Amino acid sequence: MLRGLYSAASGLTSQQRRHDTITNNIANIETAGFKQNTTPLRSFNEMLLSMTGVDSNQPKTIGTWTGNVFAEESLTYHLQGDLTQTNNRYDFAIISNIAVDGLIFDQSGKAVTDNGEVVYQPQAYFTVQNEQGERRYTRGGQFSVNSEGFLTTSTGDYVLGTNDEPIVLPAGVSIEDLTLTNDRRLVTSAGTDTGIQLLISRIDNPHGLVREGDGSFRLEEGAAAAITEDDAVEVRQGYIEQSNVDITQASVDLMAALRAYEANQKVIQFYDTTLQKTANDIGRIS
Repeated sequence: MLRGLYSAASGLTSQQRRHDTITNNIANIETAGFKQNTTPLRSFNEMLLSMTGVDSNQPKTIGTWTGNVFAEESLTYHLQGDLTQTNNRYDFAIISNIAVDGLIFDQSGKAVTDNGEVVYQPQAYFTVQNEQGERRYTRGGQFSVNSEGFLTTSTGDYVLGTNDEPIVLPAGVSIEDLTLTNDRRLVTSAGTDTGIQLLISRIDNPHGLVREGDGSFRLEEGAAAAITEDDAVEVRQGYIEQSNVDITQASVDLMAALRAYEANQKVIQFYDTTLQKTANDIGRIS
């Protein structure tokens, strides 16, 4: 009988985690470049139940039992978000639609090869460097210039150029005076090249990125390389990329998680009442 209690308890924990993921997505709906998370639920492997010890005959097969459910991991949707024009020269947004020969990606950015292999659409990211000198990747393009002239993200990470060094603006030059060209170079209003070119990295397996917070990702699996002219990637100045959270779907998922949580809660209450009667009422000597 306790198997059902354990299953309901695992359902509570899983739905709580699912609820936390959805609320985090909703809370970051206005965060530039935010990529939504999802928490898939999985069940434990099936087990074969048998009845033993009844008589001298062979154990009698009852059937299979799936067992408990658990939230194994959080997956990130690295799909393109909508662009909003801000006319702020410090704002930059990436438009990425990188194609792979012979593959057609669905709305979730996934394709399946003829061999059944799942392939995810490569994505482009701004390349930054944190205070520890470690390389990170972000789609949050709300940049600023610190007191030393370095171009930084909203969290203080250094924006890297194609020379793999943090970008430093020339003395006496402001971002307000610079324009981003189609090849991601910053030039003055007079057309003079400053020698600065944004480093945009192509991540072939975006699910190899691990979220670190504040819109920053660390690459755990796979490799990153600078985009080429063949990649369908564009960077626009004066725009920001909105989060790719679908508020309508998030609201529906949130309600579903709450209803599933309540259902598991009622199952636990039922088992609690049953066990209470078993302990207090059954076998009582009247």
